[in-house]
Amino acid sequence: MKFQRNNCLLYAITMPHRPGMRPLEEQVREALDAGITMLQLREKYLSEEDFLREALSIRKLTERYHVPLIINDSLYVTINSGADGIHIGQSDLPAREVRAKLGPDKLIGVSAHTVEEALLAEKQGADYLGVGAVFPTSSKSDVGEMSYETLKAICKAVSIPVVAIGGISGENVGKLAGSGICGVAVISAIYAAKDVKAAAADLKATVEEMLRV
Repeated sequence: MKFQRNNCLLYAITMPHRPGMRPLEEQVREALDAGITMLQLREKYLSEEDFLREALSIRKLTERYHVPLIINDSLYVTINSGADGIHIGQSDLPAREVRAKLGPDKLIGVSAHTVEEALLAEKQGADYLGVGAVFPTSSKSDVGEMSYETLKAICKAVSIPVVAIGGISGENVGKLAGSGICGVAVISAIYAAKDVKAAAADLKATVEEMLRV
């Protein structure tokens, strides 16, 4: 699948699935119906084999909607599921080594928190950056809140797409206008909503309007 900048518009990251939650496939299908443009499958608590089984199931959905599927952290799951790419953090393998293992056709996203990290990731072959946390968030307790000025400086420093992440909602996303981002990555703004499809559709419309400003 060819990666395009508009794939970053509304980048949905799944919540780790737990007992009592609605089936993940159901939630993902609703988000895809609403027009999410990229999906990251993120599982902290599953074994690699269970993660792989889940990825193979979700990949059938994303292929049907022609939406890139990104795997969080796991090279094993990325390679064996046929996913479109991987997203890695600063504590994972460097992007250069990941690129060597995955080859030229897979997408690589890298989390960055400074201009220096962003430039290094781009140099090492990253296709896009996840930058934040731009607002307070409970999903990344180890990452401090990033200033608007730092976000803007990162966007200006690199030529690859920048996706803002961290505590983003329909109410605060307008504060990111003019920063240079190409889209936003969200978790709870979509998957914690009672109506996943409506939440995703509303947020996508809001982000599109914000990016036109």
